[in-house]
Amino acid sequence: MGKRWLSHEKKLNLASFNEGLKHLSNDYKILAPVSMPYKGTYSDTDVVRYQEVSSIEEMELSRKSNFSPKEIILPITQILFYFTEKEFKESDIDNKKTIIFLRACDINAVKRLDQIYLENGIEEDYYYKRLREKVKFVLVGCKESFRNCFCVSMDSNKTDNYSMALNLRDNEVYLDIKDKDLDIFEGESTDFLVDYVKENTISIEIPKDLDSKKISQNPMWDEYDARCIACGRCNFVCPTCSCFTMQDIFYKENENVGERRRVWASCQVDGYSDMAGGHSFRNKHGQRMRFKTMHKIYDFNKRFGNHMCVGCGRCDDACPQYISFSSCIEKVNDEVNKEEI
Repeated sequence: MGKRWLSHEKKLNLASFNEGLKHLSNDYKILAPVSMPYKGTYSDTDVVRYQEVSSIEEMELSRKSNFSPKEIILPITQILFYFTEKEFKESDIDNKKTIIFLRACDINAVKRLDQIYLENGIEEDYYYKRLREKVKFVLVGCKESFRNCFCVSMDSNKTDNYSMALNLRDNEVYLDIKDKDLDIFEGESTDFLVDYVKENTISIEIPKDLDSKKISQNPMWDEYDARCIACGRCNFVCPTCSCFTMQDIFYKENENVGERRRVWASCQVDGYSDMAGGHSFRNKHGQRMRFKTMHKIYDFNKRFGNHMCVGCGRCDDACPQYISFSSCIEKVNDEVNKEEI
């Protein structure tokens, strides 16, 4: 019987860490949050999102990424297959494996996506699975809470689901390597505990017992008819929103030849709930906010045993109308408490 693999805890300098990344890049694409100048909301601001990197200096580890890493395993636009008049061909993917540097909330968010795409029916989603099974996680320690985060309340501030964990201390990198395939870093042995947020500035309470029908009919949702502009930004930056639509693209050269794409969709935008005959289930913006909120803190938990929201706060960061999702959850809790009095 072979020896059981034990995790290795190491301390090393930045140069040694970069050398290890160089070796790993032979077999893996390495993706991490990166600051992209002049790509932000305004012309003179940046945006932090995921890109391929080759060194730790390229990584933006001191800020929360504006976009989640979900687009790596659930692309914004994903070609499923190409078709002609008589046959179809599955789209190709890069067979190289992937390493993603991300925080505990985002690893917990991937668990939610796994539940939706791999555990939510008789069969697993093939197109999601073939990307997902190539991914390994490097957990980036969170020493302090970021603006609008409430991960502690959502029980997503820590995880042990990683191949390697990392703390960055000035010019030293501390690693907890659980995957033997990643154990190529040269450094000295050390005791290591990955950082995790113990307290957020925002703390919320999620109602455990609620009458979903009563809450759905509560006038509290009318407020969002005026405030929400149905832009969908909250959905697109959310690490657990997973809705999509299908598009068939026909080529100009031959209208019988083309490709089928899966494209992100948003329950907040116009047209999402439209159906044949012109009927729409949720025309009012407040109704859409109710649908999203109840799915994040009630319906999903009822089915899978954990809340869909992981408390990353990106929806609050991105909303141009300054709508706070954590405040919305608190309003639901307040209404439930009123009913109990």
